[in-house]
Amino acid sequence: MAKVETVELARISVRGVVQGVGFRPFVFQLATKYNLKGWVCNTSEDVKIEVQGDSRDLEHFVSELQYNAPPLAHIENVSVTRHPPADYTKFEIRHSVAEEGKYQLVSPDIATCQACLKEIFSSQDRRYHYPFTNCTNCGPRFTIIEDIPYDRPKTTMRPFIMCPDCQAEYDNPLDRRFHAQPNACPKCGPRLELLDAKGVHIETPDVIATASQLLKEGKIMAIKGLGGFLLACDATSEKAVQLLRRRKRRPFKPLAIMVADIDEAKKYCQVSETEEKLLTSPQSPIVLMPWKSESKVCQAVAPNLKYLGVMLPYTPLHHLLLKESGLPLVMTSGNISEEPICKDNDEAVRRLSEITDYFLVHNRHIYSRYDDSVTIVERGDVQLTRRARGYAPFPVHITFNAKQVLGCGAEEKNTFCLTKDNYAFVSQHIGDMENLETMEHFENTLALYKKLFRIEPEIIAYDLHPEYLSTKYALELCSQSSHLKLVPVQHHHAHIVSCMADNRIESPVIGVALDGTGYGSDGHIWGGEFLVADYKGFKRLGHLEYLPLPGGAAAIKRPYRTAVGYLLKLLGEEIVFNNLACHSEGALRPCHSERSEESHRAQGKLREESGDPSLSLRVTNKKMAEDSLSPKLAFLKQVDAVEIELIKRQLQTGLNSPLNSSMGRLFDAVSALIGVRGEIDYEGQAAVELEMAAYDSIDKVGDKDYPYSIIESDGVNVIQLKELFTAIVGDLYKGVSKPTLSARFHNTVARMIFDMCRLIARNTGIDQVALSGGVFQNRLLLRKILPLLEAVGFCVLTHKQVPCNDGGISLGQAIIANFTDTQALTT
Repeated sequence: MAKVETVELARISVRGVVQGVGFRPFVFQLATKYNLKGWVCNTSEDVKIEVQGDSRDLEHFVSELQYNAPPLAHIENVSVTRHPPADYTKFEIRHSVAEEGKYQLVSPDIATCQACLKEIFSSQDRRYHYPFTNCTNCGPRFTIIEDIPYDRPKTTMRPFIMCPDCQAEYDNPLDRRFHAQPNACPKCGPRLELLDAKGVHIETPDVIATASQLLKEGKIMAIKGLGGFLLACDATSEKAVQLLRRRKRRPFKPLAIMVADIDEAKKYCQVSETEEKLLTSPQSPIVLMPWKSESKVCQAVAPNLKYLGVMLPYTPLHHLLLKESGLPLVMTSGNISEEPICKDNDEAVRRLSEITDYFLVHNRHIYSRYDDSVTIVERGDVQLTRRARGYAPFPVHITFNAKQVLGCGAEEKNTFCLTKDNYAFVSQHIGDMENLETMEHFENTLALYKKLFRIEPEIIAYDLHPEYLSTKYALELCSQSSHLKLVPVQHHHAHIVSCMADNRIESPVIGVALDGTGYGSDGHIWGGEFLVADYKGFKRLGHLEYLPLPGGAAAIKRPYRTAVGYLLKLLGEEIVFNNLACHSEGALRPCHSERSEESHRAQGKLREESGDPSLSLRVTNKKMAEDSLSPKLAFLKQVDAVEIELIKRQLQTGLNSPLNSSMGRLFDAVSALIGVRGEIDYEGQAAVELEMAAYDSIDKVGDKDYPYSIIESDGVNVIQLKELFTAIVGDLYKGVSKPTLSARFHNTVARMIFDMCRLIARNTGIDQVALSGGVFQNRLLLRKILPLLEAVGFCVLTHKQVPCNDGGISLGQAIIANFTDTQALTT
């Protein structure tokens, strides 16, 4: 019996990242496969398809459309309506249609695909050694887009007129370069140029070969990439790396390296299966991995660290340089200090001429600055510590239909966030808001996001800190427009909600927000916070005790000041001024695993009488302690006596000595106290090096920790630190090693978190814990606390799509503002 055809017409709308990823040629080929007629086109909102044919073929077409889409496509929604057939005789790809007020998702820049890589290393290919080779499966996207729909006239490729060969590829629906907007070749596309340090052109027959030779000679080179300039040098040369550090004024902050392929990465680092997949993914981020001791990459690349940041080449230019030079190359942001990364040739020559020896530039304009993303892998999960290339501007999906809100972010590691529909568009890393250049980068990038995603914020969320540039920007913005609503958001509430939104959780959580500095709703500096929080508000149920920060910002730069201040406040002046005389009662150390209610009230006598051996007190022999006394704590040898006296007076008067409950500052104080790091070159250095020290002793120490007490005051549990510092000083007198001291301290912080979460859970019944704040970039701490909490039934949330540091703050701000449109703030 003959087959009976039922001809139908389907109108289809496909939303998501479906432009610039080869989606229309995929649709064309799929329609051809099933003998369907009609058309497909890009619009400002979606990809629209009108297709007709046999109803069963249409079913197959729609199914494959969703499940066999190109690898870089991210389909979010497919809507299909059925209609009477029209008079179509073929299937065609129509020109894009701009629609007022409509928007679509935009693809991040994508690392070079294998097909393009094969071409640039094939001597018979017309793109042999061409450093701007790309197709619909790879290459620049976000950094060249000026507006949507994504067509060449709306990109920075507009000035480059395609040659006949490239145009033929671009027009052929069966070619992988069909409507690849950056499509080009050596005849018609962007070109490289080598400049000296003053920006003068250097004539050379082979720019890549000459640049590679200069790198092998130890020269420093500024290389224009996808989103800006990177500073490069030979990563195996101590001399070259130290020269780069001196010129960039970056003595210790770790540098990332780029290596030719995954096999080379494995020569320098221990690479897990997940890390290998991440390194070779289309995102191609920097991955922080354990550094092999036998690595030929010099220690000056990441001094005092056990992790090395590694990435693979993600553009043809990088592949060619790595292949030609045969070196692992340092690749660090092309800037000075915390200024934005340079993106334009003239700007780079102006700002980087005193750092670099040469410039490797090209004439394709970068529309938006774009740093490299930085990631870690813990327990098989990928976590971002800097979100930029390969990830932004792809949105975080949220669980509600959002208002149009702008979250202005924090001061350090700034990002902003715009919400609309079910999306939260978190920007790429902007940087530290410490100068006008970064503020300009913030404003320009915000303007681009607003234009691309058709967002006009009606609510502006900002941090409580009055001196943040992002806060001042929010207030100034609202002063210029009476219809905008302001929502101040407490820093640590934003941290926790950011983690919740990252995990698509709305129900209340126990929020553990640990970082360096956040403006508290009581006017003090917070940073060791235990909250019960949801999107609507929070209640502070615990924190580290308030201690003075002598000198304020000076103490952050010089952690020894924090250590001296904490010693003076907790243990008294005699510890610092009288050769650390021992208490006549001896040093008391409560040994504990699970504390009783008495221990939470810091009642040592009750603990002793409880009969629980794990809560007993051990008295250190006074004579032994006195015999092993050092004449002075070692770290104090580096501190001028006049400065110690000044710190003492600041504590007495309270002048420029704000109170803080910061866990980040506690890490700083302990790092300085035990002699790991007393002054810092980059944010978090003292804590990072304290973590590194612990790895040398953590297995030997086991679960041994230090004492501390928890007291309750007006319904808030406060962690008291006197016992902790007494015990650490006692261990210093005994000559205990830095690794052992650090390992025991890390155990102690994990136990603090555990005890506080158990207390809060007991009183609230909440069994979800969200961990956020820069302290949780500490991988050792994560490895300690996660098993402890999970073993007693907690569901623990950590960050995945946005950083746990201040790079995630803007997401939390924007979410909270969606649920609060007044200036009221929960305390």
